[in-house]
Amino acid sequence: MDFKEIGKRVLMIEAQELLNCQLEGLVEAVELVSQIKGKLIVIGVGKSGLIGKKISATLASTGTPSFFIHPTEALHGDLGMIGKEDGVLAISYSGESEELVKIIPHLKRLGVPLIAMTGNKNSTLGRYGDVVLAVPVSREACPLNIAPTSSTTLTLAVGDALAVCLMEKRGFTKEQFAQFHPGGSLGKRLFVKVKDLMETNFPVSGEEEPLKEAILKMTRGRLGHLLFLDREGRPVGILSDGDLRRAMMGESFNLNNPAFRYATPNPKTISQGSLAVDALEKMEKFKIQLLPVVDQNGKVVGVIHLHHLLSAGIKSEKGKDLEKSEKDGEKE
Repeated sequence: MDFKEIGKRVLMIEAQELLNCQLEGLVEAVELVSQIKGKLIVIGVGKSGLIGKKISATLASTGTPSFFIHPTEALHGDLGMIGKEDGVLAISYSGESEELVKIIPHLKRLGVPLIAMTGNKNSTLGRYGDVVLAVPVSREACPLNIAPTSSTTLTLAVGDALAVCLMEKRGFTKEQFAQFHPGGSLGKRLFVKVKDLMETNFPVSGEEEPLKEAILKMTRGRLGHLLFLDREGRPVGILSDGDLRRAMMGESFNLNNPAFRYATPNPKTISQGSLAVDALEKMEKFKIQLLPVVDQNGKVVGVIHLHHLLSAGIKSEKGKDLEKSEKDGEKE
């Protein structure tokens, strides 16, 4: 058997069913949910229940308060979790799932709006729905045309379409998404500040200090960099390991020369209130490893190194891992 060919056939069948979907009832469902003051309760059993849990999770993380209830549990007490200001999204491809049909009269008694997500508009579920979100398929990807495959794929995709439409209608932003995902990469991108990660103990030198003494300070600092500050504490230069290596290749190199002669003047800086990801993007743009952190008056209050960002799991807009950034010591 050519299992790869079988797999391709499954994907083609399911893809065709997705393309054939007319999204009947989607507009009405979006309008109904957007008017609900409470939560959208998702109900389903079996494979539809598994899909329902994912749809509910997607809704909840994209600005539509939602949770999942199993219909059997609802009949044994969880019905009390549904309030008068809530709405219900009931999922059953056949529209005749026994456990789900049993709960419909109780939902109607509560007076909550009901979205019926089904492949059969004329089913019991379809007839009782205030809105029918149709998910019919012409065939399952299963060779017996029995196992829920195309139907569950389509149901999941239409659930995603509903969630995305609601995001668009509400003007849901990246910042709001990050609030629901503070531990994720986006949350870190949008909330972690430079001041949260910066190092406040860093090596500093004066413009007249000999290079041999400056090297000792750089070594003890363990950051691979040495800062030069003016009398007001503003950065006037920075010496990196890379600067030092390049200086050693010159004929005029002398350990007794002022270290500032080999430093990069007017280094790039970042404010302490900036996002950590902004520091990363500046490092990537200018191919540097360390940024002096300044306050509103331009005085240095710390430094932030590539390794600080790496340890915190900060990633750039393009999703580059910090480990792919330039090697230590490149020219400022």
